[in-house]
Amino acid sequence: MKVKSIKYIVTLFVATSFISLQAQTEQMVADTVTTDTAAVVLPWPQNVQARLDTLMLDPLLESTQLGLMVYDLTADSLLYSHGAKQTLRPASTMKLLTAVTAIDILGGEYKLNTSLRYMGTVKDSVLTGDLICVGNLDPMFDANDMRAFVESVKGLGVDTIRGRLVAAPSFKEPELLGEGWCWDDDNPQLSPLLVERKDEFMSAFANRLRDAGIVVEAPITSDSYSKDALMLCLRSHKLKDVLMPMLKESDNLYAEALFFQIAASQSARPAKAAHARQLIKRELSKAGVTGVPYRIADGSGLSLYNYVTPELMVKLLIYAYRNTKVFMQLYPALPVAGQDGTLKKRMTGPYTNGKVKAKTGTLTGISSLAGYLTTANNHVLAFSIINQGVLKNADGRGFQDKVCTALCEP
Repeated sequence: MKVKSIKYIVTLFVATSFISLQAQTEQMVADTVTTDTAAVVLPWPQNVQARLDTLMLDPLLESTQLGLMVYDLTADSLLYSHGAKQTLRPASTMKLLTAVTAIDILGGEYKLNTSLRYMGTVKDSVLTGDLICVGNLDPMFDANDMRAFVESVKGLGVDTIRGRLVAAPSFKEPELLGEGWCWDDDNPQLSPLLVERKDEFMSAFANRLRDAGIVVEAPITSDSYSKDALMLCLRSHKLKDVLMPMLKESDNLYAEALFFQIAASQSARPAKAAHARQLIKRELSKAGVTGVPYRIADGSGLSLYNYVTPELMVKLLIYAYRNTKVFMQLYPALPVAGQDGTLKKRMTGPYTNGKVKAKTGTLTGISSLAGYLTTANNHVLAFSIINQGVLKNADGRGFQDKVCTALCEP
């Protein structure tokens, strides 16, 4: 009995010790897990940088190029960079260069004008002379504006025109397409005289005059005009009104219209694309872009000859952010994630919806995004993402959405 009791006591002691050791081991494991969990909860901005590091392992980047730069405007410091000095095609994020330069040089109240002038005499309800249409490439000139032109002719008491209907071509160079545009794209026509976005101004004007009961015994021609020609009607649209659809909807015609307004700001006639390029380069120099390779071909991003770097784009965005006059016009015109423009159906999640305001870009093989976003801790970031060589643009957009989500999440 004593031997059995001793065995029982020893067994009980061993079992108790084992249970105690097991409990201690489990606690140590729990402590280790807790410690490891705490180790991965990184502070700002290391948490964001770690997320972006993970995204750099995306299989998409094995076969395509990526240029990425993120700058923390609140902290005034670089947050992340990957291939930011690569020269890549910007696609429609090129419109940011056009917009910032136009706002800075011309201002939001600048007007794009189309005028109707005349020379000659009016006698017995007959205008013997010329009706002269002077266009400055206003992409917003529409049927209502044309109606105002016709009403102004009727206001002269005219029912017959004997002379000429003259298109004044002096505003810009004659090329109707931009440098490096693909011939088979749906390209806008860059005519100084447009109505409803079409290069049909003079024929439409003649038809509207006839519809109003005015006899038109006048051929349509193109010619210069005298400064002595009298103003009959002036229709205008403000730059800030052109800016909104240009950026929200990525309207190429509106962007090219502002490109040539920039060119014309130096009073040279005809305004040339080369003039606009010089002024945009000067704007980039003001933004601190010097000594880096880039190429500007047009104002919309349609050209295959445009080349920028993400670093260039971010420097421009920093300059715009710090320039109140520019930022107050630019920021409201950018598409808003989950809400409007070309970002309406993108980044609708709780951390990105309404927090990302950026310009999209899409060409064959190119997908880009550049602009501003607000993080969960209310830091404002400027960023540029260019995916080049993507066979499916949806893949590029998906990657960009992941980057923005990683930046916005807490």
